[in-house]
Amino acid sequence: VLKMSRPVVSVFDIESADSVTGTVTLPAVFTAPIRADVVHYVHTLMAKNKRQAYAVNSDAGMQTPAQSWGTGRAVARIPRVPGGGTSRSGQGAFGNMCRGGRMFGATKVWRHWHKKISVNQRRYAVSSALAASALPALVMARGHRVDNVPEFPLVVSDSLNRVSHTKDARAVLEKIGAYDDVIKSRDSKKIRVGAGKSRNRRHTQKRGPLVVYDVSEGLDKAFRNLPGVELAMVDNLSLLDLAPGGHLGRFCIWTKGAFEKLDSIFGTYEESAKFKSGFNLPRAFMTNADLTRIINSDEVQSVLKPMVTGPTLVIPKKRNPLRRADVKAALNPYQTAIREREVKKATADKATKAKVLAAKRGVLKARSKEFAGRRKAF
Repeated sequence: VLKMSRPVVSVFDIESADSVTGTVTLPAVFTAPIRADVVHYVHTLMAKNKRQAYAVNSDAGMQTPAQSWGTGRAVARIPRVPGGGTSRSGQGAFGNMCRGGRMFGATKVWRHWHKKISVNQRRYAVSSALAASALPALVMARGHRVDNVPEFPLVVSDSLNRVSHTKDARAVLEKIGAYDDVIKSRDSKKIRVGAGKSRNRRHTQKRGPLVVYDVSEGLDKAFRNLPGVELAMVDNLSLLDLAPGGHLGRFCIWTKGAFEKLDSIFGTYEESAKFKSGFNLPRAFMTNADLTRIINSDEVQSVLKPMVTGPTLVIPKKRNPLRRADVKAALNPYQTAIREREVKKATADKATKAKVLAAKRGVLKARSKEFAGRRKAF
């Protein structure tokens, strides 16, 4: 079971993509659930932590001794510039609706620029981004050119750490089929649309491969000059690099040492992470998310009740209990006794009624005599 859930990944030689120097076990972090919502949320907050504070001058629009003219002069009570002999005198000032006035709610540098993010959420997002980087469909959907890449995730031998010249780095990328993505990034460089072109961010460019290493022996200097190529140490993986723009599926190139180190950094489902205190790899809620296949399986269908084709629920017609004796009796079981007494009283003849009335009067008469005797005795 362990071999099925943790397959092996080929390690390619940097001299030729056809030669495989060995295999490594797929780290457990690549089987973590892919949560695009968590990645997008964490990325949105992380991207805010590099913002530079800005604000308008606190005196802007207020540098005039303007005063209101008050009422009675058929003009608005907005403060007005004093003086004469110039078109400026008499003009409205201070208000945000006035020319040359201050803005409404002037911006301040003490705005809440940075956002706090839960440590577990950040680790969850990085785990999801790593898992998504191992799926060719998501990598291609993000726009990377990986048609000639032999395998995902792409792992190369540790001899890549000793590459120290850009021409050698380019040759390595060409041999492993990753240089197409570099060309795509190079050709995508365009002048930014908007005011940012005059604010030291004149060009925009798509991201290329991300080279992840554990030890650099010149590797960082060799790859840093290739357009779109970025480097990251496996100990300091950032969501901003693994999912730029909050979009899953970054094309990653791993060195063997960095790839093998992932289990100790993020842990497995049997052991917790060594370098992340209190962190356990997130588990998927469903091992098989194909609901249609589950529902239509023989195991589920064999225990289901047969399908009902006719009407399953008949709503009874509303019946008025004030007019329907049976409905009233269902609501009040004592209603039957009340009804029988009323019927008996209504159908009684005159002699019976007189007899009942005489009996009542006899009782009352006897009670009156009793009370009268008590009064005399008292």
